[in-house]
Amino acid sequence: MPLPPAVGRGVGARLTVQPISAAEHLAFVRAQRSVSFLQTPAWARVKVEWRSESLGWFAGGQLVGAGLVLHRPVPRLDRFTLAYLPDGPVIDWTGELGAWLNPLAAYLKAHGAFAIRLGPPVSTDTWTATQVKEGIADPGVRRLTGMRSEWSDPVGARVTSWLRGTGWRPQSPQDGFGVGHPQFRYEVPLADRTEDDVLKAMNQQWRRNIKKATKEGVEVTVGDDLRAFHDLYVHTAERDHFTPRPLPYFETMFAALSAEDPERIKLYLAHHQGDLVAATILVRVGAHAWYSYGASSTEKREVRGSNACQWAMISDSLAAGCDVYDLRGITPTLDADDAHVGLIQFKVGTGGQAVRYVGEWDLPLRPMVYRAFDLYMQRRARSAAS
Repeated sequence: MPLPPAVGRGVGARLTVQPISAAEHLAFVRAQRSVSFLQTPAWARVKVEWRSESLGWFAGGQLVGAGLVLHRPVPRLDRFTLAYLPDGPVIDWTGELGAWLNPLAAYLKAHGAFAIRLGPPVSTDTWTATQVKEGIADPGVRRLTGMRSEWSDPVGARVTSWLRGTGWRPQSPQDGFGVGHPQFRYEVPLADRTEDDVLKAMNQQWRRNIKKATKEGVEVTVGDDLRAFHDLYVHTAERDHFTPRPLPYFETMFAALSAEDPERIKLYLAHHQGDLVAATILVRVGAHAWYSYGASSTEKREVRGSNACQWAMISDSLAAGCDVYDLRGITPTLDADDAHVGLIQFKVGTGGQAVRYVGEWDLPLRPMVYRAFDLYMQRRARSAAS
């Protein structure tokens, strides 16, 4: 299916923004090689606590861009909302950005938004697995950004410069994690690669663990037992000290994404002699696959169920013709004494690459209301930390 001109460059007519139906939005998503699952119409049915709408960009009557907008009201000022486009919108980020984003701002301000928050799906820098490992081993290097990247994307640099120069405010925190979606991610390129290619790029420990799981008789299946997954996930949360999402969230997520496309979301379950030892969730839109959630038992960790699940998801992503397997967020720390470094050490074993994105940015449309919202969020953050 050919790409609409939106993402295929060269839109010459004046762009206008207006609401589109979920069906129009989904048809546009399906016409793209890759779109974040956070920008699919189904995601609106997952984030039920937000009001949502699908918007389209039109040039000469043709739909050439699309975005899912999640609206969050201001406490005690319910008529105003923060308009949030996570990992979006789906527009031509190589084009004239004012032509795309100015009509979006005009539409959203006219419909009650006090600010826009968006996360362009555009990278700025990439570091290889070898660079990351060398950085961790070097006591003089503490952050990814302290090393020269293997590759820098001029589009990402231009987008960053344009946003900063036109009044947008960066929201991504220094450590890479915040209230939004992470600016630094770990990805395994899959395009034009075989299973052997991917395996050879992994470190020795990962290859050994995958082989160990097979030798121990770990069986990975795609199933639908969300309750079993959730029980293991809660156990993982208690062990690793994070707050788990409730079971209904996952039930809603599977129902919404599966209704949009039966191949959109899958649950992988690793059993050893009848015991559930690991479970993971894979989401795929077009040629992009995401490792979204994972859980593992404290007992029987030696049978390497987590590695078995990861390899099953990577193999299935290759078979589906994906360009990338996305392990999602990392922090940019390479400090061996930082507790967060374990996350990147685990992911770097896949032999992929660390990628920095443009990050999330805010455009205040009503400065007084935006300031009040910002103060409210700061107070809430301090309260949560105390």
